[in-house]
Amino acid sequence: MSRIVVIGATGHIGTYLIPRLVRAGHEVVAVTRGASEPYLPDSAWRRVERVTMDRTAEEAKGAFGAAIADLQPDIVIDNICFTLDSARQLAEALKGRVRHFLHIGTIWTHGFSEVVPTPEDVTKRPFGEYGVQKAAIEDYLLGLARRDGFPVTILHPGHIVGQGWSPLNPAGHFDDAAFQTIARGQTLALPNFGMETVHHIHADDIAVLLMLAMDNWSVAVGEAFHAVSPGAVTLRGYAEAMYRWFGKEPALSFHSWEDWKAMQTPENAAATWEHIARSPNASIEKGRRLLGYAPRYTSLAAVQESVSWLLGNGKLAL
Repeated sequence: MSRIVVIGATGHIGTYLIPRLVRAGHEVVAVTRGASEPYLPDSAWRRVERVTMDRTAEEAKGAFGAAIADLQPDIVIDNICFTLDSARQLAEALKGRVRHFLHIGTIWTHGFSEVVPTPEDVTKRPFGEYGVQKAAIEDYLLGLARRDGFPVTILHPGHIVGQGWSPLNPAGHFDDAAFQTIARGQTLALPNFGMETVHHIHADDIAVLLMLAMDNWSVAVGEAFHAVSPGAVTLRGYAEAMYRWFGKEPALSFHSWEDWKAMQTPENAAATWEHIARSPNASIEKGRRLLGYAPRYTSLAAVQESVSWLLGNGKLAL
């Protein structure tokens, strides 16, 4: 078994990944910025080595990469790298010192979808600071793999869903009021015709894909894979399914973008634009073919589990 260092270990992905790694017999080191706990309790965490490290502060000193290398990992999983400089500092420190490095990217590296479902190897035209930086990280890491044999695998998740936090809702933002509107059978306003798409992924399916990549090292190294559910959903289809899940008849109204935007808070409108401007619809064929990736959750099943958790824990008032 391997000694695995997980950076950003108690967040969305780590909550599900760490127990899987422990139960698979790995020696796990969880690196976090503070004393944060995972979203869900699990006895497996008692067998995890916990290391507190402020990535931002250590990177400012030029010491973060070396500090991770000093933990003597066989494998490093980086859940929280957002800039090219950050990726470069870590990768340079790990060259020749790890068997496998797994980086969590994002499907936002694609920018606008030109072909759907979108495969990993199309020309990417990202926009926005987050997508642009993540695309630059991908280019750098895959280039390092080609030139120097750096053993990297990149996963690009969609909208991450799981128990413990609010999912991206049918209006394209994260305000739980949209689910309250649906649950009460009231009318939910959607922009345009509600035909833009969102593509969820359950955090546990990301954890499974990470483990598949580690288990299939020879075909995973030097590659990037989408980590999404089997199919994207339109806002309209998503909303109608949630109405029926709550036992209500769908009640939707459709508005031009400008009219809909005027009906929302600035924060919700901005979040929706970020999602529907990209309207991701990503293929998982490469992951199926090379790694045997078969996500357990559809987008709707993942969201419904998350909403059930919100209801059961008093986070969503109806």
